[in-house]
Amino acid sequence: MTRIVFFGHDAADAAVRRRVQGFQDDGLDVVGFTMRRRDDVQADWQNVDLGRTFDGAYRQRIKSIFSGAKRAAAQRDLLASADVIYARNLDMLATAFLAKRYARLKTPVIYEALDVHRLLTRKDLIGLALRRIEGALLGRTKRLVVSSPGFLENYFEIRHRGHYKPWLIENRLAAGADYGVRPGRDDALPPNTEPLRIGWVGRLRCTRSLDLLTDLARKLGPQVRITMHGIASPEEIPDFHARIQGLDNVEFKGRYRAPEDLSRIYNELDLVWAGDFMEAGYNSVWLLPNRLYEGGYYAVPSIAPEGTQTAKWINARAAGFTLSENLACTLPGLVRTLIADRGAIAVKRSHLLDLPAATFVAPRGELAALIADTLRGEDASGAFNLHHADTRETRKAAE
Repeated sequence: MTRIVFFGHDAADAAVRRRVQGFQDDGLDVVGFTMRRRDDVQADWQNVDLGRTFDGAYRQRIKSIFSGAKRAAAQRDLLASADVIYARNLDMLATAFLAKRYARLKTPVIYEALDVHRLLTRKDLIGLALRRIEGALLGRTKRLVVSSPGFLENYFEIRHRGHYKPWLIENRLAAGADYGVRPGRDDALPPNTEPLRIGWVGRLRCTRSLDLLTDLARKLGPQVRITMHGIASPEEIPDFHARIQGLDNVEFKGRYRAPEDLSRIYNELDLVWAGDFMEAGYNSVWLLPNRLYEGGYYAVPSIAPEGTQTAKWINARAAGFTLSENLACTLPGLVRTLIADRGAIAVKRSHLLDLPAATFVAPRGELAALIADTLRGEDASGAFNLHHADTRETRKAAE
């Protein structure tokens, strides 16, 4: 059985758990070498703890690269048992290569860029230095995995052209988990007399999104209910709890487990907020968020700002709503319209249900194909074009 050693940034992160689940679903043996962001973490797979890191604590995270690499190299036999090393995020890629060096291994490495961090887009010496480090490491990897074509078109093709072999793996749900039954076509929406239910699910890190949603709650009062699920970033929104306090129609549910809690979360929503402005003009414009696929599976339409990769995805499938600026006006305008007549939501739900489940759930074998291709050492361009066939059609449809 092919063994993957997976370097991940947080053993408790839902996306890390989903990637491990995906490897296992494809019949691959996975050993984790992961950091963690809190102490009460129990990995569901064989895992080597590389220590704790903290959001936004960049100096500490740089130090953790060296300490984590030493911890990993101390498990040399386990590290050497891997056929492939898979590293998610730039700091974990650096940790993996340093651990390889300490352990004197030649194992091929795959780099998954979960996103493009804002430090990498800076135009000063810090940004230049980080891009050079990324470029040097990227040139030594066998594949670059991205979750959105926007990352390739707007960053990697501009900054690192010719230094990588790309592979697209969208942020779809892992194939082997139980997500429950998708809604039926005849399932009725709540009547107009009940609040319209809007969810913000996942990494709650965007100040502007919070402002838009809380302002919406104030303007529309009991006509709307905003529910937030996930982890509120103390670095990006330190006053998160104070800002929602006193709003009776805003509820913060906190941490959740994916996939275990997804059915409950999305079955209690009418719409999903899929906007992000934390890295406006850069990562926020290029990404395709998890909530787009999670909501789509449960036939909950998304709302996203125009001019983003998310909006292109939604418009190409007529599967949600996109809004132009000024969002402080256009968002309440849309929601008022939908409160008065929920037929438009029913139409979008129908479009989502018309899409095959594979739009939202990764097909079995997707990750195994990546690993097999990497081990064969073949050029990835053909496989990439094949994986991009749907994306090219999506772009044409969106134009």
